[in-house]
Order: sequence, then C-alpha cells, then structure tokens
Amino acid sequence: MQPMAINNQRRKLLKSSLGAITLSPWLTACSSAPNSDKNAVLISCSRTANGHFGAVVADNEGNPIHSVPLPARGHGVAITPNGELAVAFARRPGNYMQLFNIKTGVSYPITPSMPNRYFYGHGVFSSDGLTLYTTEGEKETSQGVIGVYQLQGTQLIKVKEFSGFGIGPHEVIRVDNMTLAIGVGGVHTKGRVPLNLESMKPALVYLSTSSGEVLERVGLADHKLSIRHLSLMDDGRVLCGQQYRGEPEDGVPLIAVHRRGEALQQLNAEPEEWLRFNHYIASIAVLGDHVVATSPRGNCYGVWNLKNKQLIEIASLADASGVVVNSRDNLLPQWHISSGTGKVITRSENGEMVSHQTNVMWDNHWSQIPPTVI
Repeated sequence: MQPMAINNQRRKLLKSSLGAITLSPWLTACSSAPNSDKNAVLISCSRTANGHFGAVVADNEGNPIHSVPLPARGHGVAITPNGELAVAFARRPGNYMQLFNIKTGVSYPITPSMPNRYFYGHGVFSSDGLTLYTTEGEKETSQGVIGVYQLQGTQLIKVKEFSGFGIGPHEVIRVDNMTLAIGVGGVHTKGRVPLNLESMKPALVYLSTSSGEVLERVGLADHKLSIRHLSLMDDGRVLCGQQYRGEPEDGVPLIAVHRRGEALQQLNAEPEEWLRFNHYIASIAVLGDHVVATSPRGNCYGVWNLKNKQLIEIASLADASGVVVNSRDNLLPQWHISSGTGKVITRSENGEMVSHQTNVMWDNHWSQIPPTVI
C-alpha cells in the first residue's frame, strides 16, 4: 500500500469514528479550565475535528482535565521529573516547542527552532529537571543534532549542541544520568519526502550527556529499517521500534532489543504478521516480561513475550496511537493504549482489559505524569 493510500485510509477511519462522537466544548475550543476533581496521570498531543492542535492533560481513563493550544501538530511530550512542567514538541520537521505547567495548564512563550534547524518531535529532561535534550536536524542536510537547553524559570535557553552521530534522529531517552539513547532514523528528508533511501544508515546511538561523545553505536542488517521509537527496560536494555522503508510486500521485523556491548536482537513474528503493522511502529512500552507496540498505519497493536521474543497477540484498534505504562497510585502497573478515534484501553500484563471512549483524537505518543502532581 502506498503512503498516500495509507493516509487516506486513516482519514476515513477517523472521520467515520468521530461521526458517532458528540464533540464537547473542550474539543472545539482547544483549551479549558482545569478540573481539580481529577488526578493528572497522562499527557499526549491531540488533534481536533475543526483543525486545531493541543497538548492534553488527562486522568487515568483518558478523560481530559485541561489542554494547552499548540500552533501546529504536536508529537512527543517531555515531563520534568518533579511532575510540574512539560514540553510538547512539534511533529517533524517542526519549528516550535511549547513549555507549560501541568497542574494549571498555563503555557509559557513558545521556544522556536533556530533558523537552520528543525525539531524532530522528541526530547527528555535530565534527572534534576534543569536540562532538556531535544532531537533536531539541519534543514539542508538532516544531519542530527541534540539540542541542549537550560530551564531558567519558564524559559528554555539553548546552551550547546551535540552532533556527528548520524542523519535524522527521532526519539531520545535518558538511559542513566550520564547516557542518552537516540533512535537515529538515517533518512534525509526535504520536508517529509525521503531523499536517500538507498544509502540511509539508521542506528541506535548512545551519547554522553556531558560531552555528546558517541559511546556506542549499533545497527540492523537491513539498512532500510529506520530506527525511530525507544523504550527503556528496568534492567537497562533499550527497545526500539522501526519504520521500514523498503518494498511494500516485505514482512520484516519492526522491533528490536539491545543490551549495551551486544548486538541488536529482533523480536519474532511471521512475515504476514509483521505486514499487519504496515511497516511502522509508533509507540512502545514494556511491562514486566511483555511489550506492547502500536501501529496507527496498521490499525492495531501487538503484544510480545520478551523471554522468548515471540509475538503472542495482535489486537485491532483503529488508529492505534500512544502506549505508556502507568505505575502510579498504588495500583498494579498497567498499559494505557490510545487511539486517534478517542478510544482508551487499559490493559494488565495478564491480558485483562477495560475500554473507555473519550472525545480526544489522541496523537502518536503518551507520557505518564510523575505522582508528585495531585
């Protein structure tokens, strides 16, 4: 299936699903007053039926508490470890990031990209919450940059950059206080049009947080597997979800796991099962011995057993978007899985599920708010 056909299919799914939902004043206004009766648990970027965009603070079931308007489509959200502030990043190739207060919904002045830079949709705070690391790229070359920003009051001030690790970085996570992991997609683009598919060099790269030195770099045998989305496991291993840039009929593995000093190991499924994900993994989250990965293009999510690396289930979910593990409030840890049609699924590791319908068109990623915010 060609990309344009995929996009049209997603639009039709969203339109038909939203037709049965009554849009609330919150959705059409794109902002709201905080609801103090609910606990803030989740944050995601969103889209609205009338063409607006926002970052949504939601409760445990995905019901919106308040939202922050965004000037264009957002993507990932970074949260300070104390749970007070968050930053929503523009979808690549983007030109803004928006800092806001999680508890009040108050937003602060937009931080624009530098004239010769794009934001690539993701970032992560240091453990003390004073430094923000963002994925960026040079406009003309897509050479990767990690922007390093200091949080000064309610301003993000760029203090330095790390570069020289590859083309087209996407998600960045903090492995520990001294190490970042970056999904380097390897794709040079003009806007969103790829220009170097035959020569792309994706990689999972580890950088020093202090110097930007490349500490380790690993890749996959198939150079058209663009490494994009990451998740950190409790034992320090990193999971990465891929976007395949090869032939439409190829059913190739889209998820791999990495332990420092070793090779990437791919998770297993049959080729026809991999094709169900339509060559794209959007979000990935680990709970115990299992991983859930979503695919909005495949309208599904998958569950793998990490002990034997085998796929155990593919579940249909129209425009499957974000997934995050909620381990708050003395509850058993569970996945929260969102959809662009507003559906929110809460799922335990043993497979028990509860489904909620919200009035939010969730975008590709969810972040859990630390329990310090009440």
